[in-house]
Amino acid sequence: MTPGFIVGGSLAIFLCVFFVAVLLPGITAKDTPSEIFRPRTPLEEEGRKIYIQNGCSYCHSQYVRNLDWDLGAQRVAQAGDYVSDRPHQLGSERTGPDLSQAGGEHPDDWHMAHFINPRFTRPESLMPPWEFLGRERLLALTAYVQSLGFKDADARMARQRYWKQEAIKAYEAGPDANVEWLHSHVPEPWRKLPNPYPTTEAGLLRGKRIYQSFCIGCHGPIGDGMGPAQPYLYPPPLNFTILKGRGISGGILYYQIMNGITGTAMPYFKRELESEKIWDVGNYVAVYFIGETDAGGEPRGIEASYIRPREGK
Repeated sequence: MTPGFIVGGSLAIFLCVFFVAVLLPGITAKDTPSEIFRPRTPLEEEGRKIYIQNGCSYCHSQYVRNLDWDLGAQRVAQAGDYVSDRPHQLGSERTGPDLSQAGGEHPDDWHMAHFINPRFTRPESLMPPWEFLGRERLLALTAYVQSLGFKDADARMARQRYWKQEAIKAYEAGPDANVEWLHSHVPEPWRKLPNPYPTTEAGLLRGKRIYQSFCIGCHGPIGDGMGPAQPYLYPPPLNFTILKGRGISGGILYYQIMNGITGTAMPYFKRELESEKIWDVGNYVAVYFIGETDAGGEPRGIEASYIRPREGK
């Protein structure tokens, strides 16, 4: 094996890789806009510049592959989604969630609290605070993030705005009307469903850990809705302590934790928490903040195998 053979072979391999990885995509990629594409507004373009200047793509990708069906993966990315992006912000790291369809996942006030200090809305986030950017630039950055997903994001944002107005009206009508409104949007079978897991010390400890990981920034350490995110959110986070005697069930808590409350800062957790974790954190809220729980009540089925047997079971 001569030096010339090694050099020639290495060069041939390099050229093959260069053709497949660089030239072929450039030749075959189409500049036709995708079905969701739309031009960005000036405010969204300003926010994109801020996104680029602060290196957000180092932690957040903006593309979804066929194998990426995870949080944020609503749609597989297409070349036509990026026809106006120079430079592209695809990213390769996923230290934080993918943002290709981030628009409309949360209302604007959630993003403001999140950018000021990510631990306000995501207590275990690794993301640094961006309060130093100032309110005007944070509004532009929020507009850019809310544009990600283009027409699909616009539809989600329209839904967020509609339900925000409804949530504000309910909140401003007083606690009774607010709770009634919140419960009215939980399907009836869920309203009648008790928490299927009996209250145990282990279950409450699991629920406490989950609450600290996901909920404490908005709802606060004593469940009164006065977490550090509260000053930035409207309507404010729910004060759990007002729910005592208002017909709250394990099923209501589960449904609202699972599905979130669109239009408010309450996100859905159906993709992040498995079923039992939602039941456990719901029971933790019921026991320690509401002061009443239906956990383990009727109707009951066959208990899961790990649950300590009760008499006759």
